[in-house]
Amino acid sequence: MKKFFVLALAFGFLALSGQSFAHTPLFSCFDNGDGTIFCEGGFSDGSSAAGVPIIVKNGSGKEIYRGELSRNSDIEFDKPEGEYSVTFDGGEGHDIVIPGSQIFE
Repeated sequence: MKKFFVLALAFGFLALSGQSFAHTPLFSCFDNGDGTIFCEGGFSDGSSAAGVPIIVKNGSGKEIYRGELSRNSDIEFDKPEGEYSVTFDGGEGHDIVIPGSQIFE
């Protein structure tokens, strides 16, 4: 009986530990080569990222565009001139920032 109880506690701890990582944000952006940027996002547990705010800032950190992911969890916007970054604002602990220098065709 004691072995079963210890195994049940260990399994429960592992299950709870896994849940803390089950909602990891996923976000990627691509340069379409036509002056636009395409981004898509989601969460590792398969949940939708529809409505998640997307913020584009210039090299000085000034916000130059704000939108949100569509119901398909994607967004397309005009490529900014110069340095910029794109932020997936998924809430506390769920933000991802992609520098424009890492967005390729």
